[in-house]
Amino acid sequence: MPFGQLSLKGRALKLLAAREHSRQELERKLASHEQEPGQLGRVLDELQARGFIDEKRVVDSVLHRRAGKLGAGRIRQELQAKGIDEEVVREATAQLQATEFDRAREVWARKFGEPAQDQAEKARQMRFLAARGFSGEVIRRVVRSARD
Repeated sequence: MPFGQLSLKGRALKLLAAREHSRQELERKLASHEQEPGQLGRVLDELQARGFIDEKRVVDSVLHRRAGKLGAGRIRQELQAKGIDEEVVREATAQLQATEFDRAREVWARKFGEPAQDQAEKARQMRFLAARGFSGEVIRRVVRSARD
C-alpha cells in the first residue's frame, strides 16, 4: 500500500521506523490524517502502551546524534520542541554540563583549529560556538585556552 493510503497506525509506525519520535511530534505530523476525532489519540496510546513511543529513547537518540556537535542550550531547545517533559530535559542537559567544555573544544578545533588572530576572528569563533548552544562561560574558556 503506498504511503498515501496507509492507516494512521501504519503512518505512525513508518515514522517511528525512520527514527525515534516523541508523542507530540507524531501528533503534529499525523493530525491532518485523522479521520475521526480521538482516533489519533487512541492509536498513539496503543503504540505508547506497547513501547513503540518512548520518551527516554527519544532523549537518548537526540543526545547520541547531537551532543558531539551542539551545546546543552541547543539540545535543551530541541528536546523542548519535541514535547519532552521538562524534568527529563533538565536531567539530560545536566548530564551534558559535565562534558560541555570538552565538547565545545572539539567543535572549535574541527572548525577553526588555530587561535584567532584578531578581535573580528575571535568574535566570529565565539558566535559560531554560541549558535551551537554552548554557554558564554564555556565559549570564553575555549577561545581563551586556544590562545594559551
